[in-house]
Amino acid sequence: MQAEAKDLARPSARVQADILKMRDIHKAFDTKVVLDGVDVDVKAGEKVALIGPSGSGKTTILRMAIGLTRPDRGTIRIEDKYLWHEMRGGALVPAGEKNARIARRPVGMVFQQFNLFPHMTALENVREPIVQVLRLSREEADARAAELLRQVGLSEHRDKRPSQLSGGQQQRVAIARSLGLRPKIMLFDEVTSALDPELVGEVLRVLRELAHATDMAMLLVTHEINFAADIADRVLMFDAGKIIEDGPPSQVIRDPAMARTKQFLRAVNDR
Repeated sequence: MQAEAKDLARPSARVQADILKMRDIHKAFDTKVVLDGVDVDVKAGEKVALIGPSGSGKTTILRMAIGLTRPDRGTIRIEDKYLWHEMRGGALVPAGEKNARIARRPVGMVFQQFNLFPHMTALENVREPIVQVLRLSREEADARAAELLRQVGLSEHRDKRPSQLSGGQQQRVAIARSLGLRPKIMLFDEVTSALDPELVGEVLRVLRELAHATDMAMLLVTHEINFAADIADRVLMFDAGKIIEDGPPSQVIRDPAMARTKQFLRAVNDR
């Protein structure tokens, strides 16, 4: 991961610059309130884990951070650009999809499902976004894709199609594909949840190396509590559309203040 660390090097967390700032985020689907006045900050280089029960709003936060879901109320800013707003005449006014496409360019995301192109090899799956989005030459994109696959431990599988790969291997291809676009912040949505238990470790190993070896910010939804405690600078505990605890793993995971957090952690540990 050291070569990739140089490639992905960004201002470190010491700079304390916000890469993502979400303010007063509200979202409801029909009559169900999913997010109720949530604030989320992620600084450059910071690793933030989101934990909490299913349906508490964690995945919706990720989808909003990359512009796939629009909040009913609130603002989202990536570096110095707003996703759904723009400054006009000294005032912040609503903006549309074109503005969001530009603002979300520094953001990458890896989903629960792998979403690979079934007719393409692992190398082609990683290469094509590099060619289409970054406009690198085919030769440059091939070299970058090959290096990324090496770093996730898949060099020998570069010419295989997704159907020839295990679930863990497919997820590692998906991680390499997202890294290929040089994001400043990566979002991970329960990336091990669709895997057989024996394959979870190989994906967590890649994420752990990525977290420790690069200055790229990361926002992760996970139920792997020990993993979150190992790699996160901060942990946010979600419950019923709100953040009820926000602090370092030593506090939120090891010594939570809220009874609901303690209850959730006991349930996860008893699985």
